[in-house]
Amino acid sequence: MLLCVTASHKTAGFELLERLSVHTRDVAPLIAEHHECVQGAVVLSTCNRFEAYVDMDEPVTAAAPIGVEAALQAVEAATGVTAAELEGSYRVVQGDAVALHLFAVASGLESVVVGEGEIAGQVRRALGDARRNGTTSAELERLFQRASEAQRGVKNATALGRAGRSLVRLALDLAGSRIADWSALRVLLVGTGSYAAATLAALRDHGASDIAVHSPSGRGERFALKHGIAHVAPGDLAREAAHADLVITCTSVEHPVVDAALLVAGGASADARRLVIDLGLPRNVDPDVAEVPGVTLLDLETIRLHAPLEELQATDAARAVVHEAARRFSVVGDSHAVTPAVVALREHVFAIMEDEIARARSRDDEGRTEQSLRHLVGVLLHTPTARAHELAAAGRADEYVDALATLFGIETASPVARDAAEPAAARNAG
Repeated sequence: MLLCVTASHKTAGFELLERLSVHTRDVAPLIAEHHECVQGAVVLSTCNRFEAYVDMDEPVTAAAPIGVEAALQAVEAATGVTAAELEGSYRVVQGDAVALHLFAVASGLESVVVGEGEIAGQVRRALGDARRNGTTSAELERLFQRASEAQRGVKNATALGRAGRSLVRLALDLAGSRIADWSALRVLLVGTGSYAAATLAALRDHGASDIAVHSPSGRGERFALKHGIAHVAPGDLAREAAHADLVITCTSVEHPVVDAALLVAGGASADARRLVIDLGLPRNVDPDVAEVPGVTLLDLETIRLHAPLEELQATDAARAVVHEAARRFSVVGDSHAVTPAVVALREHVFAIMEDEIARARSRDDEGRTEQSLRHLVGVLLHTPTARAHELAAAGRADEYVDALATLFGIETASPVARDAAEPAAARNAG
């Protein structure tokens, strides 16, 4: 059984999401160690969401509480955010609804900027992290791989995201009202990850050309050489930040790299007007920079408040693609779930056949009885086997398992249980 504990910009405040984004690499291993029925865990953490996907090997209603407990305890141990603090700021998605939720997330349908492209790479990296940590499972692998397929299907079949809008471009669009001539700007980019590359491309699209990069992790020189821009060494950061017209930060470091003291130390002039855009989570910029004369700070919270309304037609088409992908995922899952029952039936019938063959051999038959019995068994099993997969596709695999037990006394493990008491949709487990 799959479940997801999710906190996003739709359910939680920016400050809470920022705290959840610290030390997330430890969360999945802690979830996986929580209980023997936890088969695997993948954690997706971005600037606007924190999600723990958990694979539970327990076909009873107790699976969901155990999985949620595992996620909440792991979050508290890794990030310091308690379950009480999370109360009311997260949702629990389980069963078939997990695929629908992740496919929508991967396709950008749940993002601040609907259709933004960065989330697809973040979903892939989340699975990669789980693989390296040894916390993934066969079902989670299938889930995340199908999520990437759904995202590509949305991209290829709809107009969603074709304009290239993203959180980065939205930030620059908002900054545009304060910038008369992009080509005259002196820009400092702090960070060298995927967001930095997207930011650099967006800056150039706007006409900016005087761009330098600094990397807290020491990768700035290589990034600068690759993209044909200037490199800022650690000793020059204060001066460059203080004299840049536009500073954009987008690193994964867990502490601010730009603050008021840095700008003052670099000789920031009160007469100059400069804009600082913080795309990092946790924050890359200390809020105190807004107190430096001439500085305007644009952070993720402000950007989120200005996110545009969804383009309804494109979004509806994309959601149709996502729903169909989730339906196919569920059907294949149900088919897999009924496989043990089909195997048990075949083993049962073939065991009876072997007994009859042995009895015939004891009577010195010349093989005709064996040939006839094998043929008969194949014919008898064809329809029940085909019917099993038809019922699984219709979501009725449990009926097949129950019928085997009733008719033949064949007991097999039930398929992944569906919670009949509640709809298989997102709901708060707190």
